[in-house]
Amino acid sequence: MYTTLKKIAFLFFLSFLVFSCKKEKYAVTKITAKTIAIDSSLASVDDVTKIIAPYKEKMIEEINTKISYTPKEIVRTDGDLESSLGNLLADLSYERANPIFNKETGKNIEFALFNYGGIRAEISAGDITNKHAFELMPFDNMYVVVELSGDKMEELITYLITQKTAHPISKHIQLTITKNGYELFIQHKKFEKNKNYYVLTTDYLQSGGDNMVFFKNPKSIYKQEYKMRDAIIDYFKSVDTRKTILDNRFKRK
Repeated sequence: MYTTLKKIAFLFFLSFLVFSCKKEKYAVTKITAKTIAIDSSLASVDDVTKIIAPYKEKMIEEINTKISYTPKEIVRTDGDLESSLGNLLADLSYERANPIFNKETGKNIEFALFNYGGIRAEISAGDITNKHAFELMPFDNMYVVVELSGDKMEELITYLITQKTAHPISKHIQLTITKNGYELFIQHKKFEKNKNYYVLTTDYLQSGGDNMVFFKNPKSIYKQEYKMRDAIIDYFKSVDTRKTILDNRFKRK
């Protein structure tokens, strides 16, 4: 009898646990919504505005800070196969990036090449400010150095000749389109097909941007943690007055 009662009590307790642990099922029975109009009647958050104000003023002051000067406008449309702005961007990029590359590898960059479409603004005559750098290069493009074989170099040259566009090329190149093809000197030495060349560009172009596919799959690649925009700012801060010229680095004979 006692055993039977124990069994009944045990079963009752077990049933209680099972049903007490049972998960309830819920269902949506009603949905309500409320529209809150956003208009001029809503008060501004003064406290937030006061917190932001000093930072906003500092940012405006910084962006409009004078960092250099140019006696005449610098544009990308004042030449045929080169431009004053393209020459400037390519030359300053080489000047800022080569010391880094040399320190890391013991080697030197042969020349720099970028794309015409990457120039997003021009510089008017007068003061040069931080704002100009952000307008020129609104993207966070980083410098990279690629080692190109002679075959890749020929692809690069063919691209420049067929494009017939004033892509930014540094002064270390003298490329002339002739009736029979082209003449090319790099660092004052005639181009050699069996030699590799170290070329400075950006990570965007190295990935094949603007159809510059010759930059893809180089023999070696060296990435620099240096944005082109930062290099522009650093360069302008280092010169009081900037003068640019067209020097026939890329021309037709």
